[in-house]
Amino acid sequence: MYKIIDAKQLTDTIFQMEVEAVRIAKACQPGQFVIVRMDEEGERIPLTICDYNREKGTITIVFQIVGAATQMMAGLKIGDSFHDFVGPLGCPSEFVSEDLESLKKKKMLFVAGGVGTAPVYPQVKWLHEHGIETDVIVGAKTKDLVILEKEMEAVAGNLYITTDDGSYGRSGMVTQTIQDLVNEGKHYDICVAIGPMIMMKFVCKLTKELGLPTIVSLNPIMVDGTGMCGACRVSVDGKVKFACVDGPEFDGHQVDFDEAMQRQQIYKTAEGRAFLKAKEGSTHHGGCGNCH
Repeated sequence: MYKIIDAKQLTDTIFQMEVEAVRIAKACQPGQFVIVRMDEEGERIPLTICDYNREKGTITIVFQIVGAATQMMAGLKIGDSFHDFVGPLGCPSEFVSEDLESLKKKKMLFVAGGVGTAPVYPQVKWLHEHGIETDVIVGAKTKDLVILEKEMEAVAGNLYITTDDGSYGRSGMVTQTIQDLVNEGKHYDICVAIGPMIMMKFVCKLTKELGLPTIVSLNPIMVDGTGMCGACRVSVDGKVKFACVDGPEFDGHQVDFDEAMQRQQIYKTAEGRAFLKAKEGSTHHGGCGNCH
């Protein structure tokens, strides 16, 4: 059992929990995720790691209520426990294995949308701890949906908050702030964008025009987290990939976002899942090792 030692409600529908998971905390890196399950019959929920404390042996997760399982999870309190807390899964962010001196010469821009702020935070924190300052854009629909602002402010070189309705920070979409920063003379070597699929699509559309290499995380389309369900099948540079086993991070300019978002809609129904399985055949999933 994995005990919850801290629990907070960040917005009406977004929650944060710190969970005892000693072995995961010792091994995890920014960019990876865990799969949680409340009980033996519970749904498997993949969640990107928001933070980790190796000394305390804890992992911090942030999740949004999107269905019955996350609604039930929101009711858990300090002292309650998860039945399963599996990880770390997925590939770490590429910069973790880069030469540190080379990395320090790069100017990095992080773009976080909504709950995507949670997986951006450990990456920015890791870079900050290694003496690398980054610019960070955090976008939300309204002021009430901005999360982790104080935590991000403590580790970012420059933090830009933007809201769609202009109720807080800059007004407009994150893409407008990216363009504004470039117009102001800012130069970046790489962009990391994490958030809703539609946000990442348009960030990549803009950064491609700007000639700015961009990494995205496809955690939002994961369901099973092992490659066996076929939910996170995506085309990257014309090749079939699975976000949970090959990612979750990919070159955003090579991701077919339109195909991925269309599959998301089809996958929601049993009939749609059957259709995708029949259409895609042996490439429908990539976790069992017996289909290719």
